[in-house]
Amino acid sequence: MSSPLLSPRWLGIHLAAVLVAIVCVAGTYWQGTRAFEPDRDVITNPVADLADAISVDELGEPGEYLHPDLTANTAVEASGRFDTDSQVLVPQYMDDAEGYAVVTALVTEEGVAMPVNRGWTEDPDAVPAAPEGEVTVTGWLQPPQESSEGFVPVGAPEEGTVERIAPSVLVGEWDQRIYAAYLTLPDRESAVDGLTAMPPPAPPTGFTINWRSLSYTVQWAMFGVSALVFWVLLMRRELQEARTRETGGASEDGESQTDQDVGAGS
Repeated sequence: MSSPLLSPRWLGIHLAAVLVAIVCVAGTYWQGTRAFEPDRDVITNPVADLADAISVDELGEPGEYLHPDLTANTAVEASGRFDTDSQVLVPQYMDDAEGYAVVTALVTEEGVAMPVNRGWTEDPDAVPAAPEGEVTVTGWLQPPQESSEGFVPVGAPEEGTVERIAPSVLVGEWDQRIYAAYLTLPDRESAVDGLTAMPPPAPPTGFTINWRSLSYTVQWAMFGVSALVFWVLLMRRELQEARTRETGGASEDGESQTDQDVGAGS
């Protein structure tokens, strides 16, 4: 005799169960992916981001903590004058070659300095001068370097050389108040002329937890497990009823239900 679970009715139930399982798995995966999103909602080409640059005034007060979401490739426009007396060289590699990042203070009209990474050079004694007068530059905002990304120079002048680009280091070199980040300029800026432009920063790799999507992930998973358990229970009950019909209502020890009722009434 064929299994009752292969009847047309049950084939429809099996199909519905499979569809529910597929939907629940897809929903769990989708919401789970959204629950752990990159720091920025949309990761775009950093070069294209320059067209949507925000003003340096929107960053907050100098020295304030800047959230990683803000210092993750955010394009920033800043205006001011380059202070050539506030310029340092930072030992840094470029394509495995030893050289120096040229970091100059761009002093705004409020007297606040934005460290600007103008570009890279192999020769610390042949750094081109920064543009004079009032300038406006656009670049990528980056967080302070937490550790040295370069090398220990041999024979390079110690004066005007620092190990990394960070306000905690620059505050000992410069007199101005300093923003807690720095700008890296693209090659289209005149301040880079005579230097090798630094590559755009890599997209952020960290993530933030979207608790709402995470809750939806759990709900989808629980619904899928519940549907699976319900499907299994339905099949077990169907098989038990089929066995009962085949044995004429006899229980597992061979005694019919009618005999049990008579015995209970005597």
